[in-house]
Amino acid sequence: MAMDEVAGVDFFQRVSKIVSSELTLDEMLGEIVGLAVQVTSCDACLVYLLEKDEGKLVLRASQLPHAADLGTLQLKIGEGVTGWVAENKSVLTLSANAASDSRFKRFGHIIEDTYEAIASVPLMTGGDIVGVINVHHREPHEYTLDEVSMLVFVGEQMGNAVARARLTEVVERLETELETRKVVERAKGILQRNHALTEEEAYLKLKSESRRTRKPMKELAHAIITVEELNRRPEN
Repeated sequence: MAMDEVAGVDFFQRVSKIVSSELTLDEMLGEIVGLAVQVTSCDACLVYLLEKDEGKLVLRASQLPHAADLGTLQLKIGEGVTGWVAENKSVLTLSANAASDSRFKRFGHIIEDTYEAIASVPLMTGGDIVGVINVHHREPHEYTLDEVSMLVFVGEQMGNAVARARLTEVVERLETELETRKVVERAKGILQRNHALTEEEAYLKLKSESRRTRKPMKELAHAIITVEELNRRPEN
């Protein structure tokens, strides 16, 4: 499928707009999947992201409904076509009978395993692999230079976007943890003062109440602080 110059420029602009938007990572992946489907006329598109701690590629987005597999379907680096692409940081296209390739791995319940053609492209940032995007065709399909170039561009842009999004997630998590710690420390001080408890006893009391009520410690801490502030208000 050849893309004219105008369509190509529009594609690059749309990708750039998506990756620079305020969308969440999952929303961004969904938009990119939809765009990849449009430009390649593929029958399926899957995006795997690398979980560095586990050293595995995890399915995070899909054109076809794979609700039960999102976040759970995993591949080791080097496993299957996807794992090979991640390990070698290289594009791989199989235009027909993809399942016969020695690198192919069947999952059994994934319909894409039965498709004839696949183009698999790494998502890269700073020379590091962060994921893989796959497009599948039911029938044999010769991937054109335009199609591959566009997918490579997606890989580069999405790689950087994923890295930024994950950094933002880490920062937000640390900020949340810090805020929780501050609130819990304040609640502990109130319990120590009002009930003549040690710091450890106050913490254990909060922890025990959290388990009993099945509420987060931060929520309980906020409740203790609110009650204390209400009790300190002068009566009219």
